[in-house]
Parts: sequence; structure tokens; C-alpha cells
Amino acid sequence: MVGVPTDDAASVSGAKRRLLERLKRVDSATAAELASDFGLTATAVRQHLEDLARTGLVEAATASPTGRGRPAQLWKLTPLAASLFPDRHADLTVSLLESIRETLGEPGIDAVVKARTKTQMAAYRAVLPDPGLSSVADRVQALAHVRTVEGYMAEAARGQEDGSYVLVEHNCPICEAAESCQNLCRGELELFRTVLGDDVSVERTQHLLSGDLRCAYRITQTRSREPSRRVEVAVAAEAL
Repeated sequence: MVGVPTDDAASVSGAKRRLLERLKRVDSATAAELASDFGLTATAVRQHLEDLARTGLVEAATASPTGRGRPAQLWKLTPLAASLFPDRHADLTVSLLESIRETLGEPGIDAVVKARTKTQMAAYRAVLPDPGLSSVADRVQALAHVRTVEGYMAEAARGQEDGSYVLVEHNCPICEAAESCQNLCRGELELFRTVLGDDVSVERTQHLLSGDLRCAYRITQTRSREPSRRVEVAVAAEAL
């Protein structure tokens, strides 16, 4: 399936838009069923669906055969099509944060952020390389991958001559919430410092909320690690 930029997806209109909205309501349908719904020919509907499939907004699967003849294709939306429909989760998050602040004050907000950070730490530690058994480069690359999966469009690169690394996040999926509660940004900085290991320092060098175009972090190794105890045990076992 081919992905499309959000601007292209948002520009879908006319008959194609109505087809997408219908599929949103019914989960899946054949071209003939959609043609009947809109008073169009099956050929015209199939052409629209094939155009939408090329842009990655719909996909077809073969329906279970019900008799003689060629099984019909069932068309359904892809995850990419979600960008075409209203999504107010950011507004809801901001509203919840304001309600917590009004009810419990700043200590309540701090408690929520700490709980979120703790949960993230456990999740990140489960997938990131063990700091005691991996290079800084491997850890930073793995962190960039995790953050990209979460929607931050992150990438990691070797920094300047000092050997540091730079983690750049080109998108912030929690930007509106962070504007309402900047403790979220402090929590993420604490998160990076913890999961990357105590042999590195993490400094935020660019910040969306400060007017920059992106968030960026400089990650510098501060000392060489002692050989991991697990490595020592493995070496000793091999010597026996």
C-alpha cells in the first residue's frame, strides 16, 4: 500500500469522499453494494475505489464465496484514512489536564506526569538495549525508532567532533497537551536521561514550545562504562 501526505488525503472530495464516509459506517462493502447505495454504476464506483487504493486510503480483500462465479471484492478503509475524519483527542487531553489542575492543583498535575513517565520508562526499558551491554549509538538509534513509532518522526545522527549524538524529533503528537502542561516536556527529558543510561548526559538544544521548528537533544557519553557483571560472568564461563 502506498502512503500519501496528509494534505493529499484531506483534499479528497466529491464521490470519492462519499465512498470513504460510507465505508467508515459499514466497515466493508463490495463495489456493487456501494453503487446501489449511491445510484452509480459498479464500473464507476470500482474506478473511484481503485484510485483511492493507489493513494493508500482503501484496500480490497476477497469475500468468502457464496455460490458460483468469481468471489466479490470487499473494500474497506486503511489506517491512513483515519486522517480524513475528525479527531478531538488533543482537545480532550487538554481538557482533562485543565480539569485535573482545577480539581487537584499543580501537585495533581505533577503526580499525573510522574505516573506517565514511570509507565513510559518501563515500556522503553523493555525494548531498548541494556545500557550495560550496548553502545551509546545503538541506544540512541533504538530510542529514535521507538519515538518514530509513537509519531515523533525522530532520527538520530552523530553530532559534532566531540562524538556526541543528536536526537531530532520533527513532529510532536502531544504538542497541544505540552503547551497546557510543560511538565510533560520535563518528564520526557527525565525519561531520556534514565533509559539511555547513567554514562551519558542529555541536553535539549531545540524546543518546539520555545519557538523552534523541532525538538532536538544532544546526547554525550560522559564516561566509559565498567564491564557489565553479566559480561564478566559470561567470560568466566567460557574460560572453564
